[in-house]
Amino acid sequence: MAKDNKNLNKKPKVSPYWVYGVIIAVFLSIQLFSGGFASSTGMQTTPAQFLGYLDNGDVAKVEIVNKREARVYLTKEAQQLEVHKKSRPKSILPSVSPIPNYKFEFGDLQNFEKDIRQSIQDNNLTTEVKYETEQNVWGDFLLTLLPFILIIGVWIFIMRRMSSGGGGGAGGQIFNIGKSKAKLFDEKTDTKTSFKDVAGLEGAKEEVQEIVDFLKFPEKYTALGGKIPKGALLVGPPGTGKTLLAKAVAGEAQVPFFSLSGSDFVEMFVGVGASRVRDLFKQAKEKSPSIIFIDEIDAIGRARGKSNFSGSNDERENTLNQLLTEMDGFGTNTNVIVLAATNRADVLDSALMRAGRFDRQIYVDLPDVRERKEIFEVHLRPLVKDDSLDIDFLAKQTPGFSGADIANVCNEAALIAARKGNKTVNKQDFLDAVDRIIGGLEKKNKIITPDEKRAVAFHEAGHATVSWMLEHAAPLVKVTIVPRGRSLGAAWYLPEERLIVRPEQMLDEMCAALGGRAAEQVIFGKISTGALSDLEKVTKQARAMVTIYGLSEKVGNLTYYDSSGQSEYGFTKPYSEQTAELIDKEISDIIEKQYDRAVDLLAANKDKLTQLAEVLLDKEVIFKDNLEKIFGKRPYDKDEKLTEEEE
Repeated sequence: MAKDNKNLNKKPKVSPYWVYGVIIAVFLSIQLFSGGFASSTGMQTTPAQFLGYLDNGDVAKVEIVNKREARVYLTKEAQQLEVHKKSRPKSILPSVSPIPNYKFEFGDLQNFEKDIRQSIQDNNLTTEVKYETEQNVWGDFLLTLLPFILIIGVWIFIMRRMSSGGGGGAGGQIFNIGKSKAKLFDEKTDTKTSFKDVAGLEGAKEEVQEIVDFLKFPEKYTALGGKIPKGALLVGPPGTGKTLLAKAVAGEAQVPFFSLSGSDFVEMFVGVGASRVRDLFKQAKEKSPSIIFIDEIDAIGRARGKSNFSGSNDERENTLNQLLTEMDGFGTNTNVIVLAATNRADVLDSALMRAGRFDRQIYVDLPDVRERKEIFEVHLRPLVKDDSLDIDFLAKQTPGFSGADIANVCNEAALIAARKGNKTVNKQDFLDAVDRIIGGLEKKNKIITPDEKRAVAFHEAGHATVSWMLEHAAPLVKVTIVPRGRSLGAAWYLPEERLIVRPEQMLDEMCAALGGRAAEQVIFGKISTGALSDLEKVTKQARAMVTIYGLSEKVGNLTYYDSSGQSEYGFTKPYSEQTAELIDKEISDIIEKQYDRAVDLLAANKDKLTQLAEVLLDKEVIFKDNLEKIFGKRPYDKDEKLTEEEE
C-alpha cells in the first residue's frame, strides 16, 4: 500500500518535445486559415475551363480576390445544367448563385484580365467583373504571435533542460529555479544508516550522539535553560566517512534529513543561491525537528574578500551572507540542526565558524590500526574470503588509508582474485591490491636497458640498506625493481605511527630517503634523475623543520605557519630577505648532512650493498628475509604498518 501511495505522489513527467508540437500546430493553423472563411467553399477549376464557361456565356459574375484568386458565379441556366449533370433533383435556383460555383488561382493578373476582356468583347457578354480585397484575420493574428510563441517556447525548453540537469524535482521546473535542490530522506523509509554501519570514528561518533540526543529529547536540555546547538562542522581528510556519519545521525535520530552539496546553491542567475538557502531553511523548519546536511560547504563558505581578482559579481558572497543570516536567525524552539562537512576548514569564513552558527567542530581523522580493522570487517562482509585471512594483518598493512581507501582495497582484491580464477579472496590478493593502489599497475613489459635496470637495483638496495641500519628509519618489508605506475622501482616499509615526531626521527627518515642517490654515487661514481621523488620528499621535510616546527638552532623557535589559512601577509613573505637566505642555507645544510651520512654508511657496507643489489637483479623482488641473511637480525624491528617509497 505504501508503494502505491508513493507512485501516486509521483508527478507525471512532461517531455520537452511538446514545444515542438506547439510550433507545428501553429504552422498548421496558419495554413488552415490562410485562405479565409470565404475561400473555404466552391469547387476547384482551371483557367482554361473558366474561359470555356465564359465563352459559352455561362458566367454571370467573376470576382478577383487579392489579385491572385478568381471566384466564378454561374448563371441560372448553367447552374441547372450542372445539377442535371450530377443527377440531382432540380430546385428553384437563384439567377446568380450566392456562393461561388468555382474558384481557382491564376498567375499573371494582367494577362488574366486581358483574356477576360477579349472573351467578353468577342462574345458580346454582360459578365460582371469585380475586384475584392480580403484580409485573413486569423492568419495575420497567428503570424503576429508566432515570433513571441517561438521565443517563449525556446526559452522554456532551454530552462527545463538546464534545470533538469541539476537534479530534477523542484529544481527541474522553470518557475522553481530558486527552490532548494536538497534531497529529503524520510525518517521512516530512507534513513536506514545507523551508527552500527559506521566502523571506527569512535571519538566523532560520541560527539554526534549528543546531537541525536538533542533532537530526540530537546526538552531535557531546554528545561535546564540550555540551548540546542545550531550547527556542527565535520572536518577531516577526504574519504574518512564524514557524509556517512551525517547519514548515521539522521538514521539514529529518526528525523527528516535534507542533504545537498555546497555547489547546489550556486547557479548562473544572480540571487538564486540566496533564494535556495531561504527555501531550504523554510522546508527544514516546517518539518522540524530535522537535520540539514551541506557537503563540501567550502564551495560557498570561503572567506569573503579573498581571491576576488576578476571583479565579477559577488553571488557566492550573497549566498554565504544568506546562510549566515538563516543560521543566526534560528529560535531555540525550531529544533533544526545544520551539519556540514569539509576537508578545507582553513579557507572557511570566520563568521561561519563562530559560536552560534557552527558551535562545534568535529574532527574526523584517518583511522588508526584498530579502527582500520573495524572498517575491514564491514567491507569484508560481502566478500567470499579465505578462512585463513587475518584481518589484523590487513589493518597493519594499510597505514594512512582512509575508509574509502580500505573499501577500494577490498573491491580491488576481489577483482584480482576473479582474474586469477580463485574461488575465494586470499591474503595474497589483498597484498596485490595494496601494491596496485599504492604503486600502480605492474609494467613487466616496459622496455628498460640492462644498465638502467642495474642502476635501479642499486638505488633500491641503497634505500633498503640505509633504512636497515638506522634506528628511527622505517624497517623494510619489500623491494621491487619491476616498473609499477610511473616509477621504475619501489620499496615498502613499516613506519611507526607517531603523534609527535622528534628531530632525530625526521633526520633518519631523510637519510634513508637519500640512500638511493647515495648508492648510485658510491657504486657508479655518478648520480641520475631517478631520485626526484626522494629529493621532493626530503626538501619538504627539511623546510618543515626550519619554517614550521622550529627545529633549527640558527633560525630559532619560530614558525611561519598560519593554521587559520587567513594570513595577513598575502603574497609577501613574513620574514626579511636576510632571514630567507638563512632559511635556504639551513635547509640545504640539513639535506647535505644527511646525504653525506648516507654515503658514509653505504661506503662502509659496500660489499653487502652489492650483494643485496645482485639478489634484487636476480629475483626482481626481495623481502625482509633476504636482508636478514645478508645484514643479520635488525635490532630496531617493530611489526607495525606499511608505507612505500617510489622512484
